[in-house]
Amino acid sequence: MSGDGARPTHRLFIAVDPSAEAVEHLGTVVDRLRVSLANAPGRSTRLTRRENWHITVAFLGDVPTARLPVAAAVMQEVAARLVPLRLSVAGGGTFGGRRDPILWAGIGGEVDGLRRLARLLQRGLRRARLPVDDRPPRPHLTLARPGSRLTPEDVAADVATLAGYEGPPWTASALYLMRSEIEQSPTGPAPKYTAVATAPLGPAS
Repeated sequence: MSGDGARPTHRLFIAVDPSAEAVEHLGTVVDRLRVSLANAPGRSTRLTRRENWHITVAFLGDVPTARLPVAAAVMQEVAARLVPLRLSVAGGGTFGGRRDPILWAGIGGEVDGLRRLARLLQRGLRRARLPVDDRPPRPHLTLARPGSRLTPEDVAADVATLAGYEGPPWTASALYLMRSEIEQSPTGPAPKYTAVATAPLGPAS
């Protein structure tokens, strides 16, 4: 794809990233899940690549290129009013029904602060006349979208494994405005996420 000026829109979301330690710790558990063991070229269970693990705190969708700086400014304004958050990965579950489950890991720690952050971002983006998903925030990390590629029994077994999981805490100290694109991978189309703006949590020193 060519330079930013050639794009009429960007597909955007605002996220908090887990620490490298949290990703590595969770990864050792995810590697043993049935959704991972069943994944293979030609039989993708649509695992989320580890470099794409994130906590979405606001989903904007398609935003005109000229409005990207406005989205970044809203993010920076909200971030400056808050403080870093102590978080961890804990538990897990599924969204959707038995026929099309999305497997996720839960978030522990200062989750109330994370939800408040999400609501402030929603409010600020609406005021700026930007698109935003207004659904109540449900902080999580998406691990896989196996659909019917995994039996309901295997999905339930993975949820049971995640239910008892608790990872190392980390301090989330920044927000990232992310651009989502689709690229080809060995197992088919996959999202690629690129940070286009960053905002530290807390007032500037």
